[in-house]
Amino acid sequence: MSAELAVIGLGRMAYGEALALQRDLAQRRIDRSLDHDLLLLVEHPPVVTLGRGSHAEHLVAPKEFLAAKGVELFEVERGGDVTCHGPGQLVGYPIYDLTQHRRDLHWFLRALEECLIAALRDFGVAGERRDGYTGVWTGGRKIASIGIHVKQWVTWHGFALNVMTDLSLFDLIVPCGIPDVAMTSIQKELGERSPRDLWGRALDAVVLAFCEVFRQQAQMVELEAVRSGA
Repeated sequence: MSAELAVIGLGRMAYGEALALQRDLAQRRIDRSLDHDLLLLVEHPPVVTLGRGSHAEHLVAPKEFLAAKGVELFEVERGGDVTCHGPGQLVGYPIYDLTQHRRDLHWFLRALEECLIAALRDFGVAGERRDGYTGVWTGGRKIASIGIHVKQWVTWHGFALNVMTDLSLFDLIVPCGIPDVAMTSIQKELGERSPRDLWGRALDAVVLAFCEVFRQQAQMVELEAVRSGA
């Protein structure tokens, strides 16, 4: 079990920049030039991503419409179908070496779900799984999506938790390829009970949940420190 988890807050970052960063850090983890797991936490401008299992008909809006609205579009190596990211959505990219945990992709996906369910519990929101799907729901509404890629047992890509997301963004797609799925957010579920610092609390809740589920000690680090090997 890898006991150390370096948590890097990236703030708001363009998807393409974050994708290049993930790939670089994952390769360093594969090469063993990084000796601990990483969790990148980020918020993206509006973007639609197509996973390996995506279907053309699940992109509802034409590519030209997305471009005109300033919504980027990426085809990526993660598993899963189509999803989208935008302001108010907490995106997490765990770069984990599963050889130091369990060489079991199914286990890792269920562990990520458990992290999100535990984080939601901090707000009194009851997270749940749905048979046959990966992700987290509450009351039948989807609140978090998960899609990862693994190479030599090192993971990247990750999860997207709707904290205070503009849910109309999901009208551009069939989220995760699930027809008639209802999307929700922590803010929508809580309504007037939403705490003032909802975003900050969500960040803290996710980090704490990772520590509990993966039995790790988290340390907040600067990106440049990781890049420089400090």
